[in-house]
Amino acid sequence: MSSSEVASRAAPVPALQYPFPDLPEAGSVTAVAPGVYWLRMPLPFSLNHINLWLIEDDERLAVVDTGIGNDSTRALWQQFFDSPLGKRGVSRVILTHHHPDHAGNAQWLAERFGVSVWMSLSEYMVCHAARDTAAGHNTAALLQMYRANGLSAASEQSMSVRGNYFVTHVPSFPQRYRRLLGGAELEIGARRWRLITGYGHCPEHISLHCEALGVLISGDMLLPRITTNVSVQAYEPEGNPLALFLDSTARMLSLPADTLVLPSHGLPFRGARERASQLAEHHRLRLAELEAACDSPRSAADLVPVLFRRELDGHQMFFAMGESMAHLHYLLARGRLLRLPPQDGVLRYVRP
Repeated sequence: MSSSEVASRAAPVPALQYPFPDLPEAGSVTAVAPGVYWLRMPLPFSLNHINLWLIEDDERLAVVDTGIGNDSTRALWQQFFDSPLGKRGVSRVILTHHHPDHAGNAQWLAERFGVSVWMSLSEYMVCHAARDTAAGHNTAALLQMYRANGLSAASEQSMSVRGNYFVTHVPSFPQRYRRLLGGAELEIGARRWRLITGYGHCPEHISLHCEALGVLISGDMLLPRITTNVSVQAYEPEGNPLALFLDSTARMLSLPADTLVLPSHGLPFRGARERASQLAEHHRLRLAELEAACDSPRSAADLVPVLFRRELDGHQMFFAMGESMAHLHYLLARGRLLRLPPQDGVLRYVRP
């Protein structure tokens, strides 16, 4: 999600191994590796949870991602802080990316413990832009782009009531931060974590890999049972985010076979290489379906049912439209589709 994950015909993936099948109870943690703990928070969406990670950082704990900024999530954080482990306090707040379920409590935690928020530059700036509805980060700009890609008036009406969804779940955000750079190493406690940059789901996602522990905190780049949302954004309407995402996940094929993956959604698992291959195959099949459906001119809105074969609410349609466009842009960039001049103000795609 981020709050943006829409599962498109997700199915169990038996090739993966799930060493921790039992979920942590609310406000409590499960140890998943030496000095690494799993905390799970609820979300008010169809994707109903996010996994947060705690890493021993000398006497305190480094927090990786924070949950959305609402009272119920903060009450669960307080429940954790009242526990023996939680009383150790927080040394720093690390964000994999800017989406609300990851960044919502970043400032709240940073102020409470007098610590810094660590994240990539792009994600820091985009979080502020989204909160301020600046630089194309607003519902009106997104709806204008979707309208040009065939969004119906009825769907637009249901989506227009959204308001500033982002600031609702990220009520505040720090005015300064510590920068994370892909390829660098971050020392947390006694161990070093290599920072891996991923693209496509968001501008500059950071995953953390500890070779000594054999652990990857994957954020939203590798999820075990659903496919991460990859959408064209209003501020980059000609973008090709799916190509960026597939290139990023392909780099996960070099991870050791026994790596324990700690995802933002779903269960911790082993099988990073298998999952990266599954994601590539999933998108290959979806691309083939969209290409075949374009024997006659079709808009992105026309093709949403090809990707998502179920009824979508307004919240889900935001991400489904962006995902449909992402697949079409991928095919367009590879010459497998043509984009026709707009008719009635709508862009359509067709096979050559």
